[in-house]
Amino acid sequence: MNTLQPQPRPAGSATTVTGFPVSHTAVDHTLSPAARAAVEAGVPASTRRAYAADWQGFTAWCASVGRVALPATARTVTEYAAHLTVTPSVKTGRPLAPSSIERVLTAIRSMHKAADVVAPETSGARKVLAGRREELALAHDPAATVRKATPALPAEIRRMLAGLDRASLAGMRDAVLVLLGYATAARSSELAALNIGDVTETAEGLVVTVYRRKIKKHTETAVPYGSNPATCPVRATRALLAALAEHGRTSGPLLVRIDRHGRLAPPIRRGGRAIGDPEGRMTAEAVADVVTRLAGAAGLPGDWSGHSLRRGFATAARRQGHALERIGRHGGWADGSRALLGYLEDADQWTENPVVGL
Repeated sequence: MNTLQPQPRPAGSATTVTGFPVSHTAVDHTLSPAARAAVEAGVPASTRRAYAADWQGFTAWCASVGRVALPATARTVTEYAAHLTVTPSVKTGRPLAPSSIERVLTAIRSMHKAADVVAPETSGARKVLAGRREELALAHDPAATVRKATPALPAEIRRMLAGLDRASLAGMRDAVLVLLGYATAARSSELAALNIGDVTETAEGLVVTVYRRKIKKHTETAVPYGSNPATCPVRATRALLAALAEHGRTSGPLLVRIDRHGRLAPPIRRGGRAIGDPEGRMTAEAVADVVTRLAGAAGLPGDWSGHSLRRGFATAARRQGHALERIGRHGGWADGSRALLGYLEDADQWTENPVVGL
């Protein structure tokens, strides 16, 4: 089933507008393929894939136990939540974490809304999750806590860069990936989407046009020169751009695939077919892998991912005393972002600790 395809209501359904009867036909409740595709484009591809997989799991379970998936009852959803808390998943061999089951509930409700069907009540299912969270917490199970990326702070970034061969094309690219990703507080997908033309050098530094996917808008993010040349994002980006130009690349993706032989944008084939971006653009997953690899090579403990750069920026900026609004607008967070507030609370736990002075 298409994740966002609404089903038409019966022809002739009636309502009233300002007291006058209106009769809708099936056409009024139908979307054209073009309009449906436009709606789907407003939902991130990763979210669509996750919801589709969650919905497939729910419908398969409903079929196996003789329940109706669409429209589902509140008790069916509660029963499914209880099932997920005790059933090992194929991927990990453990039951899903409560946060993952929360996403499943959201997917089920989204599918109902997309089908123009009243979404089931989930209060019972969420009580199941509350009980599961407490059970995990009392057992000191790591699944009881929300997984957070380790923030990449300046000291960690210096260690990550120390092992790079900055004379090689791959080393130049990885340095820009880390430094520009940190300075712009970009997500992995936003970094991967950057083109050479999105970077403009000025007397003060760089202006980087970043498409912020969560708020669906471009931001022109100012990146000043760093005081230390080794960790200066402006100098690192300038070096990479010059190297790319020597290879005839003055447009296209900024961050590109480079193999172990130093070949730029080598072709990738699977089953005899070419795969991957033809211009060699790195994927968001590849960008995150670079961060994880560099942190591992530097011997840094923690849970490292592409999000470590974004979280590290917010934490370090807050510790330097910058205002929430400036941090949020620089990094493209939505006003009142709960994620950003969480990062700032982490930064404030020492500087604003209520125990100090007691």
